[in-house]
Amino acid sequence: MGKVVVLSTGGTIASRQNERGASLASDEVKTLLGRLPFDVAVPVEGRDVLCVGSYLLTPADMADIAREARRALGEDGVSGVVVTHGTDTMEETAFLADLVHDDPRPVVFTGAQRPADAADTDGPRNLADAIIVAADERARGRGVLITFDGAVFAARGTRKTQTLAAAAFSSPDNGQIGLVREGALMFTAAPAPRPRVELSDLDARVDIVALYPGIDTAALDAVVAAGAAGVVLEATGAGNANHEIRDAVARHTAAGIVVALSTRVHAGPVAGLYGNGGGVDLIEAGAVPTGMLRPSQARILLMALLARHRDPVRAAQELTRHAENPFGARIPVSVGRKY
Repeated sequence: MGKVVVLSTGGTIASRQNERGASLASDEVKTLLGRLPFDVAVPVEGRDVLCVGSYLLTPADMADIAREARRALGEDGVSGVVVTHGTDTMEETAFLADLVHDDPRPVVFTGAQRPADAADTDGPRNLADAIIVAADERARGRGVLITFDGAVFAARGTRKTQTLAAAAFSSPDNGQIGLVREGALMFTAAPAPRPRVELSDLDARVDIVALYPGIDTAALDAVVAAGAAGVVLEATGAGNANHEIRDAVARHTAAGIVVALSTRVHAGPVAGLYGNGGGVDLIEAGAVPTGMLRPSQARILLMALLARHRDPVRAAQELTRHAENPFGARIPVSVGRKY
């Protein structure tokens, strides 16, 4: 039986209160593994990578975590990898790891909603469950997973939907793909295979701009002026804005900025439905609809593509391919076209 490598990066699962009553990441991986609530019946090796709250992670840190997971899978005798991670930005790091994952063996992310020194901490059970998933041959070929509160999710499309409750994550469009309880695992679905991205340094600046009633172009123009190579619009509805934003999108995409179109809505695809500043106009102006991806993961994808290709036209084309969104792709992508 192969071993499972546990990579510890901090987060609530490793956090304890200080004298001010604020929880800070502090526990090492050996402490986390020493608190498992039951025997996982597989060899486990722990490694400390980082020890911070995930709200402090940079894109470079996330890329390093993905590299550490790949490095562990490159060793002999490893069945799978578990990454303990803060919940705030787990959806970004797990999605990045999935984008670059090219091994059938699983990488499983988990964490906790209650700190290590809470009487009812959920971290030990979540970690034990994640180890069970990572060690199971049935988890092979399913990409990077998130295991939390007894549920198993594919990384793509999964996001934090509860600030405090134990069931922190959900995948509104795809649902969970498995269940794990007391060492027993059952898969109920398999995520569709997705194209991969070569892992590069995430050094291209990509910002998220929230859209709302009455918005002008100040925020969008400001992030571009600050050096953004790409922008993700957190639009209203199925991907709508107004005339000013449409005109700014046309101006920025003509200048070589990649603009991705996502939405603030909980579920459903981005779709080109409306004119008059709506999704049809934004896509015609050069915005690339991101399908089911919400802004947090759309940003990671765009960063990875810009870092990989260094060409806005190619990055926009690849963004369209990765989004796989027939509802928004009825108008060709136009980056660098003059309006």
